[in-house]
Amino acid sequence: MSLRSVAGGGRGVGAVLAPILAFLVLLGIWQTVAAAGLVPADVLPAPSRVVASGVAERAALLGHTLPTLTATIAGFALSVTVAFTTAALLDASTALRSALLPLLVVSQTLPLIALAPLVVLWFGFGLLPKVLLVAFVTFFPMVVGFLRGFESADPEAEHLLRSMGASRARVFRMIRLPASVPSFFSALRISITYAVVGAIFAEYAGAVAGLGVYMQSAKHVFRTDLVLAAVAVSTLLTLALYALVVLCERYGAPWLRIEQGRER
Repeated sequence: MSLRSVAGGGRGVGAVLAPILAFLVLLGIWQTVAAAGLVPADVLPAPSRVVASGVAERAALLGHTLPTLTATIAGFALSVTVAFTTAALLDASTALRSALLPLLVVSQTLPLIALAPLVVLWFGFGLLPKVLLVAFVTFFPMVVGFLRGFESADPEAEHLLRSMGASRARVFRMIRLPASVPSFFSALRISITYAVVGAIFAEYAGAVAGLGVYMQSAKHVFRTDLVLAAVAVSTLLTLALYALVVLCERYGAPWLRIEQGRER
């Protein structure tokens, strides 16, 4: 084993341990403050009470987590599909890009807090409004990621392929599409963290099940511990999906790790 690989492994362990230690310190401070009674328990319950309440309500939490997870995955799949199609069209046509890209930027200025109730009014309280809101929240980062990836293609390789008589579609498939892989995974990592938030926001606006509905019900009976337990579940859900994206990147595009290692 080389010194470089040992040093790299040490940096990797340190990168994981540092945030875990910081989190444990914050948790310890929170527990101490709550146990000392510095803050009323109904305002900020101790982490131990949040965990105990979450375990006691695990069946209800699981029942509300599954609809949120379904909406998140369905909305994210829709977002990636539409974002790729849109980015490919914008990449193929300069006129289309000039016309539509500003509109996409403007769409990101729409406040989600105002849009969510409208989507619920238009499409009801089922799965569809949640899927649409998740897709809306994650769509723009994915489009930008694809476009940046297409633009990073090697112009000399494109010129060489064109000089050999390759069609525009073939150049896209052989040069521009592979070049977009690093940006695609970067956008995927960013967007997946927004996806769960988008689903919960839609459930807050109107739904029959989901973590957003559970949080709202717990809030109405002043159960701060249950609200925080649901927040913890949504955080774990986001971290699990993020880890899944990282695994997909690691095993779907293993050469990216080698390239990133060279750049360090």
